[in-house]
This record gives sequence, C-alpha cells and structure tokens, in this order.
Amino acid sequence: MKKCIINFWLVFLYCATANALPGAVNIDEPKTIVADKIEYDIHSAEIKTVGKTTITNQSGQTLKLTDSSFSNRGTKIDGKDVELWLGDHVYISAESVSRDNDITVAKHAVFTACDGCDSFGNAWEISASKIKHNSTKRDLYFYNPVLWVYELPVFWFPYYSMPDPGVKYRSGLLIPDFSSTNNMGTQINIPLYLNFSDYHDATVTLSYLTAENPLIQVEHRLNGEHSEYRTRGSFTQNRNGENRWHIFNNDVIEFGEYTRMKVALERVSDKTYLQKYGFYDDQPYLDSGAEIELFGQSGYIVADTHIFQELRDSNSNEATVNGNILPNIRGVFQTSPIFQETYATFASDILAVDGHDNTSMQRVIGDARIVSPWTLWGGNRFTLSLDARYDVYNFRNYDLTDTPEYTGMKNRFLPSGYAEWSLPLFRPGKNWTHIIEPRARITVMRHTETQELFATRESSDSAGALLSDTTLFSNNRFAGYDLWENGTFADYGVRWATFSNDGESAEVFLGQSYDLSARAKTDPNSGFHKDASDYVGRVSLDNGSWLGLNSRFRLDRDSLALRHIETDGRIGTSHNYIYVGHIWSEQLDEAFLGQDINETAGGIRIQLTERLSFNFDAIYNNTYNQFQRHSGRLYYKHPCYFLSLGYHRDYAIRDDYTGNTTFQFRFGLDY
Repeated sequence: MKKCIINFWLVFLYCATANALPGAVNIDEPKTIVADKIEYDIHSAEIKTVGKTTITNQSGQTLKLTDSSFSNRGTKIDGKDVELWLGDHVYISAESVSRDNDITVAKHAVFTACDGCDSFGNAWEISASKIKHNSTKRDLYFYNPVLWVYELPVFWFPYYSMPDPGVKYRSGLLIPDFSSTNNMGTQINIPLYLNFSDYHDATVTLSYLTAENPLIQVEHRLNGEHSEYRTRGSFTQNRNGENRWHIFNNDVIEFGEYTRMKVALERVSDKTYLQKYGFYDDQPYLDSGAEIELFGQSGYIVADTHIFQELRDSNSNEATVNGNILPNIRGVFQTSPIFQETYATFASDILAVDGHDNTSMQRVIGDARIVSPWTLWGGNRFTLSLDARYDVYNFRNYDLTDTPEYTGMKNRFLPSGYAEWSLPLFRPGKNWTHIIEPRARITVMRHTETQELFATRESSDSAGALLSDTTLFSNNRFAGYDLWENGTFADYGVRWATFSNDGESAEVFLGQSYDLSARAKTDPNSGFHKDASDYVGRVSLDNGSWLGLNSRFRLDRDSLALRHIETDGRIGTSHNYIYVGHIWSEQLDEAFLGQDINETAGGIRIQLTERLSFNFDAIYNNTYNQFQRHSGRLYYKHPCYFLSLGYHRDYAIRDDYTGNTTFQFRFGLDY
C-alpha cells in the first residue's frame, strides 16, 4: 500500500503551482489550473481559487477541490472537498486539507488504491478522521483509521503510521501467511522487513508452529557495484531439545570484464530437516565451495572446489563423486583458424578428490585436439579430428578394477581420432521446408582390456555408459573423465525435419552405434552390445501455438522391443494447458537395479475466470503404484490484491520424516 501513495500534497501541488503567472490558466509546461475564478497576489505570492477547482499536472494526475488557496511554492495550502487521483485506481478524498511548511493535514479523509476496480465497490479503502503527512520525516499518520472491504468495515485501529510513497524502502512488518501440515500443525509466518540502504536489506520471519517449537528464518540480500550476496537460513530447537538448522549462501563477485568469482555454502543439521520444515527442493546432496572463472578471447580457466553433504541414505547408484573435490582446475584454449576452418584446442584438467574412509585421488589430464571441418561439392560436410590425451593419477587406498585399495601412481595415453560425414538435403516448398540429413562417424581409439581402465564405478566420477540419441556422435560415450571408451566404433543415423512459415515444425531421428572392437562386459541396460547397439531415436512435434511433444526412445536391436522411452508433452495455451511427462526403462534381470523404472509426471492449469486460476501437478511411480507427491493451488489475482490457497502432499518416509500434507493460505496487496 505504501508504494501506491506519493507525497501527494507537497509534490502534486508544488508541481501544479510552481512558476504560476497572475490570472493564467496554462502554466509552466502542460500543467493547468481550471476554476470559476483565479486570483494571484503579487506581494504574498499566493494563489486563490473560488468555486470548483481542477488542477492537472504533467503526468496526468488530477486534483479537485473547492475554494482553495496556496502559496507559490506550496508552503501554505488550504482547500475543501478535496479529490485527488494519483493513478488509474489510486484515489484520495478529504473534507479539507491544509498545509503549513512540512506538515500537511487532511481531515475526514479516505484513501484507496482500488478505485473503480470492481463495478460493485472498491475492494478496499482506508478512512481516517485525520491524515497527517510530515514531508521531512517522510511519514504518514492515520488517526482512527478503519479498513473497509467492499464497503464493509473490517478493522479499526486507534492509530497507524506508514512511510509515504516517496520512500522506496522502509523497515516494518509484512503481511503474515498461514499454513498447516499433518506433522507440524498450524504454522503462522510473521515476516519483518529490515532495510539498511537501497542495495542492502533482509527479512526475518518468526514462524509459530502448534506441533513444534518456533522457527526463525532469515533472508539477507546485498548488491554491490559488481557483486551480489544472497543468504538464507533457519534455526529451531525442537521439542526433543535438538538444534536443527540450515544455511544456503550464494555470492557472485565480478572482478572486471573477464574474471568472476562464485562462493556457495549449503549445509544442514541433518538429512531430514529440509523435508520436514518445507525447505527441500529434491536436491540429493548439498554442495558448498567456491569457483573462479577467467575468460579470454580464445579460452577460459575455471577453478572450483566442492564439499558435499549427502542427503540420501545411499549414493551407490548415483553419478556423484565419492568424496570432496579440493580442487578442480580446468583450462581450454582454442586457436584462430590455422587454415580454412581448421583449428586446434588445448585443454587441461587438474582434480583432487578427498574421499571417505581415508582415500584420496589426484589427477592431471592434458589434451590436445585438432578439428578440420570441410564443406565440399553437393553440400557434403566432412569433419576430421585427431586427439591426444595423457592422464597421470595418484591414488591412496583406492579400489581399482584390478587392485583393491591401491596406493601409488598410474598413467595412461589415450590417442583417438574420428572422421564424420553428413549431407543435409533441403526441399523448400511454398509453405513447408523439408530436410533429410544422413550422418555417420567412425571413431578410432586405443584398445585396452577394460573400459574402466583405473577406478571402479563406485570410485570414479563416471556412472557408466547409457546409449541415447545424445550419446551418438560424441567423443566419449561414458559420462565423466575417469571411465573412457576404447577401441574403434561407428555411429550412424538419419534425421528428417520439416518446418512451416507459420512456425510449425516436426523432427524424427533414428540412429545406432557399432563396435568394431571387442567390448568389455557392459551393463545390459546401457543399450550397448558386442557389435551393433540398440536403436535410439527422438520425435518432436510443435504446431507453433497449442501443441508441443518431445520423445526420445531406445529399441532392442533384434526384436525392436521398446527398452527405454522419455516423453513430455504440452497441450494448451499459456493460461489453459495440460502437460505430461513419462519415463520408462526396462531393467534386465542381470542388471544392477533389477526393477523397471516407470514414472509419470503431469499437471494442469485452468483459467477459471479472468482473475481466478487453478493448477495441479503430480509425480506418480507406476512401478510401486503410488504417488511420490502432488500439489495444487487456487489463485485469485485482483488488480489490488491476491489470494492463494494451496496444498502439497509428499509421500516420502525416512528416519524421523513421514510425508507431510501441507495447506497454505496467502494474502497480499499489490502496490
């Protein structure tokens, strides 16, 4: 509400009357005074109007009053039957107004920022026996104020003060919000806003819970000239006497045009605190550390550290490093074209991992690559590449593929190269353009006895290989650095795409990989086999307005049976739509996971009226025939305020956390 009012008596009247000329209606710039009679006293520099008076300033704000008088500089003002429009819906009326220097007093006044928003009355307005404005302190004081909602009195206060709208920020209480959960009871959040400057503020929220001890939440914000700092956290001592807390901090500091530093701190007292108190956002682990980036015209260097806090009960199946990264330094430099479009790239990677259980690993990678793309007759495109990579590892108590708890040095040389061909064939039409593009690549690498080379899957930064349309035509079909492809293999596929002048488009891709060298034992769920792999592809469709569909899949190489599919689709406009996402992956009997992955996510949004909307979303585990979570919200957006009623149901059960059902009510004024 405070942002809807301006210092209206001082600013408006001063602008309307400054430099007024005797008897003139049109004054400096497009500002006007219209009255039955206007008098100007040259000696006292006072303007008097008789009868109904209308003053309009340059911005279009209008003031109406009767029998007014005011000095040339606005230090003295008197008037009756005052009506003031400060914007489309901001309106003030008063029986009389008077001003003496920096004190302005309006008697029997009414203020609303919702004038004319509804045909059946103002959504809200405040009436007061007197409103006083101090232009030096920039404060408004309401005496005997009454809050009216649709012309019904709701609240009365003997006294109320607020900063005038010329004040951009001012410390004070914000509107509370309410929620209720089956495990924590009713929660009332009372936020206090603290302003330190235009670039520095904080919000402290005291949360009262009926089934637990109070919770304190803090959010701190600071913007520098070339930096920003964000911190949020919470603390409580629960009824069992345990101190539970969390802190998330993210800072970004710019050191000139080519250097940037990031600092992150993410810590929590225990694994279930974020879920139980509503701060959880599906993060499997917390990542604290720092990063510095240096950019140049042809290269960059990034150095970062990571200290992880695990939130899962076990991470044996996850693609995360088993330890902290202290540090990781990566650098890349790319030359200008050596000839034609041929260029060279030089890269280096230094990594130190401080593992759990008294293990550690240090790694240095050097990589040099030359890439030469060519476009020849008939639109044929060829790309040739040669790469030489050398790795040096130092292990302590690390489990390697051939030696448990190994301590010592290892090194390896990984030369490789590839040749790639493609031929985009275009067929433009009056309304549609069609493209067919066959593509093939052969990659040659040094062949080794095992793909894993050094570290086991549990000790490396890689999760293994998983064939997909994004894996084809890549230098390394494993994720990460530690595990590396080897031998000779070919990738091939064909893409068809079409797009119209109206923004409609469709795409189909199908491809396969073929190993020319004998592969080491591979997870059967990966899609790779001894020679030809499974088929992978993707399909997309977009009609440019209300329909969007994307799907990627994998088919068995022999039977063409479906092995893996990920699909997401959206039907509708930005206001009314349905979206669905689905993932299914068959897990073969000898595979590590054992059970099929089958999960559906979806949601709906309906604009019930111009101001009222409803949305719902859910994630359902088809394998276990149960929801993982679902939530919904009813939202009413009025020009002057908003109302929100929502719920969230979480079915997770672990340690002291049993899935919550949370209901939340929020109300706020739009300023």
